[in-house]
Amino acid sequence: MKQKTTIFLFLICSAANLFSQPKKETYHFKEDINTSIEKDTVAWKYQSGAVSYSMSGYYQEALEAWDKNGATIPKITKEDSLYFKSFKPKNAKEYIINRSKSEQVVIINEAHNNSRHRVFTTSLLQELYNNGYCYLGIEALSDSLINTTKFAIEKTGFYTKESQFANLIHEAIKIGFTLFNYEYTSEKRITGKEREIEQALNISKIIKANPNAKFLIYCGYDHLIEGVPRIKSWEKAMAGRLTEMTGINPFTIDQISSSERGQLKLNNPYIQMVNLDYPVIMINDNGETFNGKINNDTKIDCSIIHPITKYNNGRPNWLTLSGERKTYKIPNSIITEYPALVLAYRNNEFEQNGIPADIIEISDKNQIGNLILSKGDYKITIKNRQYNIVKEYLHQVK
Repeated sequence: MKQKTTIFLFLICSAANLFSQPKKETYHFKEDINTSIEKDTVAWKYQSGAVSYSMSGYYQEALEAWDKNGATIPKITKEDSLYFKSFKPKNAKEYIINRSKSEQVVIINEAHNNSRHRVFTTSLLQELYNNGYCYLGIEALSDSLINTTKFAIEKTGFYTKESQFANLIHEAIKIGFTLFNYEYTSEKRITGKEREIEQALNISKIIKANPNAKFLIYCGYDHLIEGVPRIKSWEKAMAGRLTEMTGINPFTIDQISSSERGQLKLNNPYIQMVNLDYPVIMINDNGETFNGKINNDTKIDCSIIHPITKYNNGRPNWLTLSGERKTYKIPNSIITEYPALVLAYRNNEFEQNGIPADIIEISDKNQIGNLILSKGDYKITIKNRQYNIVKEYLHQVK
């Protein structure tokens, strides 16, 4: 419980005060992030460090930093193991898309340090839209003009500065979704309970104004709990409050409990028990979905079990969106100073404080520097160790 309390204290605190960096840069070299974590003295320094790693494209490092907050080796009872084995794996994307046809509200969560959750949610967007979902509520969004500008910029939000979050927003708008923010807007500090109520109230207003529409809600952590929240002072989480306000029972999907950790020994045992190379949701013979232990009173509808990441030249395999995105190898001749930070911006977005579609650090001449990008035109920006731009050029991904 101590870890949970610390995590949510960090999330409520201003993200702008995460920790200082050598320069006011959004994206950093790994060494600088590591140094900042070591020098930091706040209780949540590993969570903030994990988010900063994630923001700059260091997926594995983000997982490892988050674990330093006191992660323990998870264990399941024999009873829970037998219960789990009564379920069979189904392709998570296929199950969600099929079930969404009979739902009006789908809520899916993320860990704010885990870009994989954003990529998986992105993979759902087109088919959810085909099934009638046209509104996307995003907790991390703070830009009321996003549906006009049509891409994320520095002021769109804090977590939305991460490439895969910005890609999610870009793809959703391109498909046709109307985006909206539902986070509380009060300038005064409010309690966790008040925050859950205001989030639900903001969503319910949009639903009541569009009673025949379908909604995808993207949230962080425990806001999707329909039953008893792990933070008792909430009394009910956003999803439970939303049901009270609208009478709609949302389809809630947890991505966190069965996602990989920084070390194999810290992984939920269910990941290894499934041992497949694609995300799954567990279903029993009665059509019921697995959502954790027996008699789980949080009442989340289902948990996605994400496989352990495989890497291609240091990049997570899921970044390709099952082949929809292409690999672009940075030519060795382009890099004149090492290490180098390479950022790829969609055409004309760099000049408008846009968010890079991908970021990599190339440490030396022997490293293969692969960007993973959707088809389109990009400005490639290369920074040296002092964060000075030393090279810019245009590249088309076909």
